[in-house]
Amino acid sequence: MGLVEPHIGLVFWTTISFLILLFILGKFAWKPILSAIKERERFIEDALLKAEAAKEEMSRLTNENEALLKQARAERDVILHEAKKLKDQIISDAKEAAHTEGARMIEMARIEINSQKAIALADVKNQVASLSLEIAEKVLKQQLADQDKQDELVSQLLREVKL
Repeated sequence: MGLVEPHIGLVFWTTISFLILLFILGKFAWKPILSAIKERERFIEDALLKAEAAKEEMSRLTNENEALLKQARAERDVILHEAKKLKDQIISDAKEAAHTEGARMIEMARIEINSQKAIALADVKNQVASLSLEIAEKVLKQQLADQDKQDELVSQLLREVKL
C-alpha cells in the first residue's frame, strides 16, 4: 500500500465521518450560521432602506430649504421695495411741504415788505409835505415881509390868472 492509493475501508470511514460531520454541522451549525447570515442580510437591507429614506428626506429638506430661501428672498425684495417707495414718498412729501412753506413764507415776506414800503412811503410823504409847508412858510414870510414885494406878487398873480 502506498501513500497515494486509498483503501476501501479508509474511503468508507472517511465518508461516514464526513457524513456525520455534515449532519452535525447541518443540525447545529448551519442553521445558526444561515440565520445569522439572513439576519445580517436583513440588517444590511434595512440599513440600506433607511439610508435611502434618509437620502430622500435630506433631498426633500434641501428642496424645502431652497423654496423657503427663495420665498424669504422674495419677501425681502418686497419689503425693500416698499421701504424704498415709502422713503421716496416721505422725501417727496417733505420737499412739497418745504416748498409750500417756503412759498407761504415768501408771500408773507412780500406782504410785509409791501406793508412796510407803504408805511415808509406814507411817512416820506408826510415828511415831504411837512418840509414843503415849512419851506413855503419861510419863503412866504420872506416875500411877504416887504409891502412892495407883496404888491408885486399880487399883480403878477393877477396877470397870470386869465378870466
